[in-house]
Amino acid sequence: MSTYAVIKVGGKQYRVQEGERLLVDRVKTDEGKTFHPTLLMLGGDGKIDFAAKTQVTARVVGHVLGEKVRIGKYKPKSGYKKHTGYRSRLTQIEIESIGGAAKRTTTVEKPKAEKPDEPETAAAPARTAHPPKDYDELTVAQIAEAASGWRRPNLEAALEHEKANANRKGAIAALEAALAEKESH
Repeated sequence: MSTYAVIKVGGKQYRVQEGERLLVDRVKTDEGKTFHPTLLMLGGDGKIDFAAKTQVTARVVGHVLGEKVRIGKYKPKSGYKKHTGYRSRLTQIEIESIGGAAKRTTTVEKPKAEKPDEPETAAAPARTAHPPKDYDELTVAQIAEAASGWRRPNLEAALEHEKANANRKGAIAALEAALAEKESH
């Protein structure tokens, strides 16, 4: 009998063994990276341990969409019909190890290129501005509404990000208008 573990991921419990792949609710870990889910129980060879001091290592294989679920609403005698649906956001994970050494499937780090010696004249590096938190998830309407409250460096960073990645005309126009408003004050 081999070793197994009961882990908790996304509020659900799964019985897993090394090398097993399973679909779980979306986790925030990037593809190819590893994480340690909560270990609830360790078992095998007829023994069960609820207070195990070991870890389970899981690697994110990919983020996928689940099966399409169709939902229909109907009210008799009134002609009311409504259809909606959704696809669950899921993550496929692979259990690399339970307690012991991992199966070395992680990527090998490349040696860093040597940089030429630079004089240390700068006391501290300048902080780079970033777009506001969760910027990628904002809609054009939300950006237009919130842009007036952002600081100038965040506006500039959001504009650069928009031009480089999404290139949404409405968002670019809203950010440029907010920047023009900041310059006029």
